[in-house]
Amino acid sequence: MRTFIWFCYFWLSLLGTIPSLRKVERMTADDQAEARNQLIDDVATRWSSNLLSLAGCQVTVIGEEHIPKDQTVLFVGNHQSNFDIPILLTYIKGTKGFIAKKELEKMPIINQWMRAINCVFMDRDNLRQSAIAINQGIKFLKAGTSMVVFPEGTRSRDGEPLEFKQGALKLATKSGVPVVPVTIKGSVDIMASGSLKIKPAKVEVIFSPPIDSKDYPEKETLRITEDVKNIIVSKL
Repeated sequence: MRTFIWFCYFWLSLLGTIPSLRKVERMTADDQAEARNQLIDDVATRWSSNLLSLAGCQVTVIGEEHIPKDQTVLFVGNHQSNFDIPILLTYIKGTKGFIAKKELEKMPIINQWMRAINCVFMDRDNLRQSAIAINQGIKFLKAGTSMVVFPEGTRSRDGEPLEFKQGALKLATKSGVPVVPVTIKGSVDIMASGSLKIKPAKVEVIFSPPIDSKDYPEKETLRITEDVKNIIVSKL
């Protein structure tokens, strides 16, 4: 019953955001950037928070003080569940884009909101398109939009971390923004990979101290990738 109610709310509430989406489009056309971003953040946070509540997800956040204030940041996290996106939408304050899988671009209404917050859709099976997506993310970071990336590229089936792709950390080395490692513990228990069943779970989100990407030359993506992964995994 919980799963049924959750999916009903998911789609019906999305339909309810259409007036706000149209308002965002008008604000974009009128160059009202600050008010537009605030509206986007309010709608996204409220919607994602309600999704977590309906799922019975209890989230504990540790290390918020490590997030640089008034600075563009690349958040790098492990990926346990589809719920990782609403979790980070709720608990990372302010407007932020995601490097997201191409499949999400096909989801109506969601795709429009994701474009509004400067999400980048990546085709993991196409190296050329993946490179284009990474370059677009770098442009957003340089322009002042914080981004979130899951370097594993796909969800872990058992919560254990998968290989971190080096390309994801090029977002940091080529933009020069700080990297905040994010460890997500327990979201795999809400909705496991390959399943649509939703179960209550306790989740921890741990923000580790930022890493200065300028300490890593652009060609040293392997070293920064391993360093970030080691930090994230050490908190699991």
